[in-house]
Amino acid sequence: MSVSKFKKLATIATAAVSVSVLLTACQGKKSSSSTSTKTTKHSIALITDNNAIDDHSFNEAAWNGFKAFGKKHGLKQGKGGYQYFESSSAADFTPNANEAASSGFETIFGVGYQLTSAIKSAAKKNPKKNFVIIDDVISGQKNVASVTFESNQASYLAGIAAAYTTKTNHVGYIGGAKSATLELFEAGFKQGVEAGAKALGKKIKIDDQYIGNFTSTDKAKSIAQSMYASGADIIYHAAGNAGNGVFTEAKDINKNRKASKKVWVIGVDVDQSSLGSYTSKDGKKSNFVLTSVLKGLDVAVERIAEKAYQGKFPGGKHFVYTLEGNGVSVTKGNIDSKTWSKVQAARKQILNDKVKVAESVSDLK
Repeated sequence: MSVSKFKKLATIATAAVSVSVLLTACQGKKSSSSTSTKTTKHSIALITDNNAIDDHSFNEAAWNGFKAFGKKHGLKQGKGGYQYFESSSAADFTPNANEAASSGFETIFGVGYQLTSAIKSAAKKNPKKNFVIIDDVISGQKNVASVTFESNQASYLAGIAAAYTTKTNHVGYIGGAKSATLELFEAGFKQGVEAGAKALGKKIKIDDQYIGNFTSTDKAKSIAQSMYASGADIIYHAAGNAGNGVFTEAKDINKNRKASKKVWVIGVDVDQSSLGSYTSKDGKKSNFVLTSVLKGLDVAVERIAEKAYQGKFPGGKHFVYTLEGNGVSVTKGNIDSKTWSKVQAARKQILNDKVKVAESVSDLK
């Protein structure tokens, strides 16, 4: 589903909370836990996709919002407080959501569009509970709030950075499971690369390929290996946990090259610069993460959690996060000063409606 139908950036007030207790692990699933004696009817739970909570990507970004919420208000992990339920496969999505509801959690977040059906189902089964779907829209259910991100805008900026950085005039894009949500990343990136190439008066080749899921790190590594071997010196991945394979391949290549000959990776969802540190063949400590395209998942989950605490859960509403207010953004990372100025100029053009960023690859044709 394209987010173009919904164009209002939401701002939600904050409020304090105090909670916690023990939650035992769900059968066949993994959850976080701790002990306490306090309870609250405003507890929150996070249902992951089929990657771990520490995936260096989507789940981790959302969980950072939970932890920030907890730290700010003196909360602890556990029943009555805030908690995550890891899903090992799609078969765990609905059971985990229902388990969170039956365990007493009042507001339950589903991370990623792959959980849409599970959240719909659990919300119908538990009408007195609050549910949130991240990266998709569920309409017609008053106990469900929806959050999406115009990731195409930030991806456009990453494309500008790639166009001004590439030395081979050849870049790549690797996606996870192809969907309308992932096309936002691809379309924005390609448009940004093309805009940068036009401004520089040159042509830049763009390779693109989808893995088919968000878990196959080996396949992502293999695709990256092929792209780099064919001449690409920058790869942007939007592949969740599978994207770790891209970093592995880049590191394998770079540690056998001089630092000045490095290949680059553009990260996604969270700042992935920590994955790019390495020592080059000539003994120099370096980093190959050019920039990371960020989604404000931490901000989104924290704001909705606090709104729920106020007794004003925004059920039935859809919140869209854009470049405005840094709902989506890119990190400075290892972008040089001249290129960074071009990125910031492009950002202003988007915010001033001078550039409309495509939402699908077909829009580029």
